[in-house]
Amino acid sequence: MLILEIKVIPQSGRLAFILDKSGMLKCFIKSAPEKGKANEELVEFVAKTLKIAKGAVEIVSGWSCRKKVIRIQTGLSYGQFLHTIGFALQQTI
Repeated sequence: MLILEIKVIPQSGRLAFILDKSGMLKCFIKSAPEKGKANEELVEFVAKTLKIAKGAVEIVSGWSCRKKVIRIQTGLSYGQFLHTIGFALQQTI
């Protein structure tokens, strides 16, 4: 199981993940934040990106705000998740 804090940017006109300068994971989605449409699109986008069932992705908190905590039923680590969505964690020695 993987638990992530994610900031959602609704009505952005695109579907994409980014990491901002502080390391916060952000998700741009197309839907408006009304009647749960943005939340539903977030769950669908995460599930499609990871190639898992929508039921394996759950919003734990933040239903009505941009910062959300999501739980993903997966064996992936955070680093593996980032790699899957196109990012790599930078390691310092």
